[in-house]
Amino acid sequence: MILYKLKRYGKKAAQGAAKNPLRWSAKKEDGIIMALSDWMTILGGIGLFLYGMSLLGSSIEMLAGAELEKTLEKLTGNRVRGVLLGVAVTGVIQSSSATSIMVVGFINAGIMKLAQGVSVMMGANIGTTVTGQILRLGDLSGSAAMSILSPATFAPLCVAVGAFIRLLAKKHKHKMIASVAIGFGTLFIGMSMIEGGMEPLKTSAALQDIFARFENPLLGVLLGVVVVSVLQSASASVGVLQAISAAGNMTFAMAAPIVLGMNIGKFVPVIMASAGTNKKAKRAVVINIMICVSGAIVFLIGMYLYQALVGFPFWKETVNRGGIANFNTIFNLATTVLMFPFCNLMIRLSAKFIPDDGESRAERELALLDSRFLHTPAVALEQAHKVVCAMAETGKENFVLSTELLSKYSEEKAAKLEENESFLDKSETALTEYVVQINAHDLDHEKTRFSQETALAICDFERIGDYCVNIADVARYMDEHNIHFSAQGNRELSYLFEATSAILDLTYTAYRETDRQTALRVEPLEETIDSMLEILKQRHTDRLERGECDVQRGISFMDLLGNVERISDHCSNVAVHVLQRLSETDDFDAHFERNEMHKGVTESYRTLFDCYRSLYIDPLNNTEK
Repeated sequence: MILYKLKRYGKKAAQGAAKNPLRWSAKKEDGIIMALSDWMTILGGIGLFLYGMSLLGSSIEMLAGAELEKTLEKLTGNRVRGVLLGVAVTGVIQSSSATSIMVVGFINAGIMKLAQGVSVMMGANIGTTVTGQILRLGDLSGSAAMSILSPATFAPLCVAVGAFIRLLAKKHKHKMIASVAIGFGTLFIGMSMIEGGMEPLKTSAALQDIFARFENPLLGVLLGVVVVSVLQSASASVGVLQAISAAGNMTFAMAAPIVLGMNIGKFVPVIMASAGTNKKAKRAVVINIMICVSGAIVFLIGMYLYQALVGFPFWKETVNRGGIANFNTIFNLATTVLMFPFCNLMIRLSAKFIPDDGESRAERELALLDSRFLHTPAVALEQAHKVVCAMAETGKENFVLSTELLSKYSEEKAAKLEENESFLDKSETALTEYVVQINAHDLDHEKTRFSQETALAICDFERIGDYCVNIADVARYMDEHNIHFSAQGNRELSYLFEATSAILDLTYTAYRETDRQTALRVEPLEETIDSMLEILKQRHTDRLERGECDVQRGISFMDLLGNVERISDHCSNVAVHVLQRLSETDDFDAHFERNEMHKGVTESYRTLFDCYRSLYIDPLNNTEK
């Protein structure tokens, strides 16, 4: 039927186009053919509207994205609080998809539990209706005060003021505020253009006939899903529908199923964002689909059943922007209330759809490096920091395992050590790539320092892991060749290993907490270990001269000393990196600062060195006696 009408008026349109290609039309009351300029206005309006929505959301997220994401991470312990938080965050950034994608990233990274994420996404569904309520301001009319609030009045002013500030502002924050104003004004200008382009269709019988076909709920829902899939935004899709409603051809019966379809379709961008995530993140997406689809089905059945039995008085009445906004809000509120008690059930069902399987440590930890965080460098750096901390902790674990292998070799412990080493190697590669991607953004001075410290620490902690593997290799060689150290040698090594374990603990704490005082305790302990190594090397030389040690044991002993020395050196490097990050000057010289500390020019350094001497060197000296 639609094609027939288009063909019917095609000839008439062609004749008009021959006379004026930019201004051809049939009679308005005859069909849906209208001026080419009107179609251009509509398309341009849609483009401006979508651009304004995108600019508004991205600017707000850039302005406060890190704080919003940290808030999401910290304040979701309670489900009700999670729903409210989802409403608030989505209301601010004007995108339920963006909030849901953030949540998927947090779940994937293990920062947020699945149950918490579900509640936030429920809240996001409510929060996304804020956009429609804002857009209904276009219906304001009447008094002078009300007309001032009309978008036709303030939208161009927002763009003008925003552009002016954007051109003159120097600070990034002020530019983002200006972008918010530009985006806000642009989306309303786009809506006005859509309405202006639709003006000739207000009396179109053909358009009315087309809309009437979408009173069929299945067709209406399908159209809503398709529109959201194309525009990639439920808020924008509802906004375009609100603009089209200004033509006055749309009834509630036509709009309701389309709005429901748009709410179903809003999970499409989230599905795309979940590619490559872990099982729990995918389950969150499945649950979001359950919520949207179940709510739409209940509403469709309820609405059409009530209409058949009782009837809505407004069913055939035209609907405006406010009516569409209200229906969208009511639907999402009711769906959240309806589905909230079934959160646990939906979590169990999602596990049926996506069964769990074994997850390696590398997969679990490296999930923190989610690309969704890259648009907010502050959050991305924090994620990288957590993975580096995991590397440091793994290095500590491997040192303990390697020294235990020296006492009693175990294939089980050796396999665990190798698994940990694999994690360290994968982490180094993934982190290096991630930090490079972070540095591609425009970072401020503080974040630049953070990024530099992270990049340097990655290498140091990975190398510590390598030296632990070397110690394990010595243990394997000694086990295979039945080589054993003397009781004296084992006692000496026990003090050395104790000091090394202590410096690893200090280094990990200093890096994790970015703590200056802890970092300052590393260097005097590193000097203490160097002194212990000199003592042990001299004793080993003396034993060789006396014939008390054979070559095989001697080589193994010296290998152990060399690897411990390298481990303590890298601990010193990490501590200096922390001090550099905390330094108030940009000309921090790590080599100079380390040399100055070794000179013992400060009272605190000398006190710490004396303390470490009494803990480790004095007992070591007593072993010879």
